[in-house]
Amino acid sequence: MNECYYDKRMDFFYNKTNTDTVDDWTGPKLIVVLCFGTFFCLFIFISNSLVIAAVVKNKRFHFPFYYLLANLAAADFFAGIAYVFLMFNTGPVSKTLTVNRWFLRQGLLDTSLTASLVNLLVIAVERHMSIMRMKIHSNLTKKRVTFLIISIWAIAIFMGAVPTLGWNCLCDITACSSLAPIYSRSYLVFWSVLNLVVFFIMVVVYIRIYMYVQRKTNVLSSHTTGSISRRRTPVKLMKTVMTLLGAFVVCWTPGLVVLLLDGLNCTYCGIQNVKRWFLLLALMNSVMNPIIYSYKDHEMWGTMKRMICCSSEDKSQDRCSSRMPSTVLCRSTDTSGHYIEDGIIQGTICGKGDLGDKGNS
Repeated sequence: MNECYYDKRMDFFYNKTNTDTVDDWTGPKLIVVLCFGTFFCLFIFISNSLVIAAVVKNKRFHFPFYYLLANLAAADFFAGIAYVFLMFNTGPVSKTLTVNRWFLRQGLLDTSLTASLVNLLVIAVERHMSIMRMKIHSNLTKKRVTFLIISIWAIAIFMGAVPTLGWNCLCDITACSSLAPIYSRSYLVFWSVLNLVVFFIMVVVYIRIYMYVQRKTNVLSSHTTGSISRRRTPVKLMKTVMTLLGAFVVCWTPGLVVLLLDGLNCTYCGIQNVKRWFLLLALMNSVMNPIIYSYKDHEMWGTMKRMICCSSEDKSQDRCSSRMPSTVLCRSTDTSGHYIEDGIIQGTICGKGDLGDKGNS
């Protein structure tokens, strides 16, 4: 009967699998990595929070597609949390971790990947439902969308917890992988192949949907009298989703291929030399998504910009009101009218800015 090592620290498993965790993770290089990681994570938190707030605030986004887009932003926000936890529990620190803490570190990353992947799958279904009826948005009710979002996170949490639930090598050291010293190589093969196959299916499905939309739009454009912008809206939404999918596949595929090679026990592939770069590439996906939202969707960018401007204006008005002396209350009616006039002028300027944003959107 094989002996199990639940009470061992990670240095035991790293030594057994000959995994080096010290090189390039000490001194100035470690500081640079932490600084860049901190900057990117802050950007992920702020930008994805703006996306979620924009969907909540703007009533034009109160449709299934945008609810799922906000959930994708929530998955990226969660990925930022996973990367922060990873930054402070990696390198030389990895060897001092307990088994449970290491499972938590990797489980957070796996959960964020699964949440994004399943969310893109659900968006594909939603787009298919609406496109087949040549509608901009599907007829999914809020209850169904809520159920889908809850299901997405339930699946993501379960997939992230699979190794913790038993599919690991704690009782079979010879089956341990190199990149993940307490993950079984068989699990890495399953995990990477499953995700790569889903990637391929999603790319094929999205391309077929996009081609169908493009063809239908061209046919209907010559027979309908609707506005050009309305006819192009389904195409624009599909372009946004396909850009998101393309970024997701490009950022995650190299890392999954490396995991697959490790699962196949490829000792001559040099996977230890590239693992950190591919992890950084996966991090960049959560950085790119909010940029894609705002670049591809002018309404989204306009809403985010107005929220930023309004928050800064509120702060400036609070500062001005706090500095205004109490003697202002004793001024004459003409003087107070002057202040009101200034306020109206400022409001008009702000209103023009909003109208400009709406025009651009």
